[in-house]
Amino acid sequence: MAQLYFKYGTMNSGKSIEILKVAHNYEEQGKPVVIMTSALDTREGYGIVSSRIGMKRRAIPITSEMSVYDTIAALPQKPYCVLIDECQFLSKENVYDLARLVDECDIPVMAFGLKNDFQNELFEGSKYLLLLADKIDEIKTICQYCSKKATMVLRTENGKPVYEGAQIQIGGNETYIPVCRKHYFHPPKKDAQT
Repeated sequence: MAQLYFKYGTMNSGKSIEILKVAHNYEEQGKPVVIMTSALDTREGYGIVSSRIGMKRRAIPITSEMSVYDTIAALPQKPYCVLIDECQFLSKENVYDLARLVDECDIPVMAFGLKNDFQNELFEGSKYLLLLADKIDEIKTICQYCSKKATMVLRTENGKPVYEGAQIQIGGNETYIPVCRKHYFHPPKKDAQT
């Protein structure tokens, strides 16, 4: 019986590498998968799932206007699984389409992404995945400044923390840092780290 999975973690928790690993495991068994990603994340190019360790793969880009359900239903072969990267950027309608794929087409869907933004607010996609997912799992990593579990994302500009601004600003290690609650509110000063 198919289920909708939401697997969330902070930056650098290995979400993208997990997608690539799951896809590889299915395909090793001769089971085709569909990999999709938000069209907003263009760090490595449009429609690319890329891990920080250098592995990457083409994916179907998801825009807020597209019907994910119709896109998958129109494929010539039913996939064994649909894997979504950067799911936090999905729209409410996109997430409802994922639930329809599970319920009406009996296709498992695994969505990977951030739960909260740099202001500790839920992303739209994450909010609806938390509401609709059959299974919710946290992919853990540790705080950049200590050995506690990272639960938040700290946005920085020129090494200084930023707590206000647009929710979506695409960036990687140069912009976002995985941190625990303590270091989100009280990050070490740049000169104290050296």
